[in-house]
Amino acid sequence: MQHVKVPQDRIGVLIGEGGETMREIESRAEVRLDIDSESGSVAIESVGDPVTALVAPDIVRAIGRGFKPETALSLLDSDLRRFDLIDLSEKTRNDNDLRRQKGRLIGENGRTRELMEELSGADVVIYGSTLGVIGDPEEVEAVRRATGMILDGAPHGAVYAFLEEKHQELTRGPDLA
Repeated sequence: MQHVKVPQDRIGVLIGEGGETMREIESRAEVRLDIDSESGSVAIESVGDPVTALVAPDIVRAIGRGFKPETALSLLDSDLRRFDLIDLSEKTRNDNDLRRQKGRLIGENGRTRELMEELSGADVVIYGSTLGVIGDPEEVEAVRRATGMILDGAPHGAVYAFLEEKHQELTRGPDLA
């Protein structure tokens, strides 16, 4: 039995209309979810294939960190798909710095976040003080590096160039020397 904490404002998304999302997670991940909507605590119990059930906490965590249920459930599509969470508050000095850095990561009209998704192939969500990523290992790593560059103060142009280069590598494979 595992326990995951979900923010209060994401409990409804986790449960879904009439319990639909919760039932889909339970059937696809072969688990039983016990959601305490008061505390946001979710108990996850494996009821089928234990290997499949290992993904369930990440699915619940991903929904809790702002991902759409369909995107979170894509973690079951391939053994390679990963959910990664970057805690922005660890890399910022105070609330003002956190707000500023989130603004840089989101970009004007969401453009920087969109480009991270387009060029890496991963799904990216910025929620609260975290940046969440769902994708294959190389995609997740590209977003992690781009996020690090932005948090370290790199100009957006340099980050876009890095992502563009990664995109080329991911779509055609690395150049053979």
